[in-house]
Amino acid sequence: MEFGWDDEHSGYRTELVSFLNEELPDHWHGETAILGSEANTKYSRRFAGLLAERGWLTPHWPVDFGGFDASPWMLAVLGEELWSRGEPRGPQYMNANWIGPSIMANGTPEQQARYLPPISRGDVIWCQGFSEPDAGTDLASLRTRAERDGDVYIVNGTKIWTSYGDVAEHCYLLVRTNPDAESHRGITVLLVDMPTPGLQVSTIPGVVGDHSFNELIFTDVRIPVANRLGDENEGWTVVREALSYERVGSPRWARAAFMLNETIEVATADGRTIDPIAIEAIGIAKAACEAARVLSYRVIDERARNIPPSPNGNLARVAMVQAERLVAEACLAIDAGHTLTYRSPSNYQFRKSLAAGVAAGAYEVQLNLISRLHLGLPKG
Repeated sequence: MEFGWDDEHSGYRTELVSFLNEELPDHWHGETAILGSEANTKYSRRFAGLLAERGWLTPHWPVDFGGFDASPWMLAVLGEELWSRGEPRGPQYMNANWIGPSIMANGTPEQQARYLPPISRGDVIWCQGFSEPDAGTDLASLRTRAERDGDVYIVNGTKIWTSYGDVAEHCYLLVRTNPDAESHRGITVLLVDMPTPGLQVSTIPGVVGDHSFNELIFTDVRIPVANRLGDENEGWTVVREALSYERVGSPRWARAAFMLNETIEVATADGRTIDPIAIEAIGIAKAACEAARVLSYRVIDERARNIPPSPNGNLARVAMVQAERLVAEACLAIDAGHTLTYRSPSNYQFRKSLAAGVAAGAYEVQLNLISRLHLGLPKG
């Protein structure tokens, strides 16, 4: 099968690329281009604002919420071009791709009026309070507790590995409101304003990068019931829908391919020879990126045809992890000792690949889901 873009999407890509070529070279270098650095986080707000002015930050949103009902394919073009240049939106892609749509689908009119405009303008950062010290890959086993007290919930517990938790204004938080219910029941989503009295945020140093790991400790934190997203104890349904968008909403294969090309360019500019072993690794890595792209397109096609989320999302997620890891191996083969130079392109990809199997859904969990949902194998 030969895949091709129609005139509408090709024209949009041309216009977008022209804008990126004009905007990024003057601002997108050094610390600014290191995803998660202080300079990157500051610049991402500016850049997201520029996209918003053109209607490109949330084009897939309904007109009433600041978008223009763009097709999933147009959103794919946007994601590909931005991620293939290192993702200058920073944390904003998370807001636009799944937190905003989740609030649109499940929020009250008051919540939508409060939270959606700042996202569509690109001037707010969110974090997600999901993982816990004893509930990482098994999200349904979370134990952070929220007890109802009149018109507020009193929250106690700990969230960990929370990206951008140290700079976010809001947190999309999962809590347990019924400890006696089955694991997937009794979970509720709360929209938390940060900082809130009783909420302590601590940065966890890690190899992945700035803002990547934070711990959120909730001690008798009072959150208004009005900040609940969806019905009480029905948060699992809400978050499953949201995460189905996160699985392929971020074309990580495009960023991996970008870092591979950067590594090759740096090595070539330095006059280093790329040996046959590295050339083979490059070919394997590029093929993996293409495989991830095609599998992602299957999921985008389902969305474009209004087909409910399927195991194809899990397949695409696994392919992206494999692509990121194979690109890291190729970068290591090309760069050898230079990979240990902090924040060199190959070093950055190597560090990111270490967390590739955790972000946006654990790799092993995805494999288990594929075995049951796609292959029809019994649960082990």
